[in-house]
Amino acid sequence: SQNNAKVAVLGASGGIGQPLSLLLKNSPLVSKLSLYDIAHTPGVAADLSHIETKAAVKGFMGPEQLPECLKGCDVVVIPAGVPRKPGMTRDDLFNTNASIVATLTTACAKHCPEAMICIISNPVNSTIPITSEVFKKQGVYNPKKIFGVTTLDIVRANTFVAELKGLDPARVTVPVIGGHAGKTIIPLISQCTPKVDFPQDQLVKLTGRIQEAGTEVVQAKAGAGSATLSMAYAGARFVFSLLEAMNGKQGVVECSFVKSEETESPYFSTPLLLGKNGIEKNLGIGKITPFEEKMVAEAMAELKASIKKGEDFAKNFK
Repeated sequence: SQNNAKVAVLGASGGIGQPLSLLLKNSPLVSKLSLYDIAHTPGVAADLSHIETKAAVKGFMGPEQLPECLKGCDVVVIPAGVPRKPGMTRDDLFNTNASIVATLTTACAKHCPEAMICIISNPVNSTIPITSEVFKKQGVYNPKKIFGVTTLDIVRANTFVAELKGLDPARVTVPVIGGHAGKTIIPLISQCTPKVDFPQDQLVKLTGRIQEAGTEVVQAKAGAGSATLSMAYAGARFVFSLLEAMNGKQGVVECSFVKSEETESPYFSTPLLLGKNGIEKNLGIGKITPFEEKMVAEAMAELKASIKKGEDFAKNFK
């Protein structure tokens, strides 16, 4: 394996960007780390550059430095944007974050069209369709390389199930399908390994907690931000999986919100087999319970509306 990937973080000075950059700097899979933001990046880069790991860190600030930041990148992670405040839905972030994502992904399409693009900026259900449309406009669209990072939903599901069952969370795997907001987040507890059982009332409560876990953090932080540390962990986990698969590791599976033909929704998160070129194979939904089927059916209208909102925005974006 040739552990010499160049990874860029766009939005590297922010609440997710800083801890995410720290985790990436700490990984032997990364040899070059490019950090971009509209402010403070030289300081973040200087700070991280003192860490005794091999990744060479460079900071880039402002739109004129973005092309150089992206040149030769293998993976680009985008946590840029504004976080949620109490009372806000992920959709309330749309207007600000949609423009940010469209601008940054346009630069990616121009300067590193072959890179894997991992979008963290919310609302993911809309920012992934925006990214696809931007890449189409530039004539470099490859649906196998554009990922909506929903890993935090899986991380939370694993943690909450483990807590309830007294298991080691590192050994629990719950696939989470659908989208990345409210009721579009569909944890498949029936497919958990190891196998777990919950009475229906507990299952309903657990599912609701996984779906609203982001809001739990927003409220606990009382106006000081949203899930940044757990999101940075989840974002790094996804990037490491991707890099390992690109290095030739077999059997790497992660859920992600991607272009999909698994349901009537044009984008949908399911377990994906990752490989050298991104998505090797969509593993689909598999066998699910009537309770889970009902959740999938109920998520469709919201998913399609969020996707259309993203696509319409991208078509009019100059």
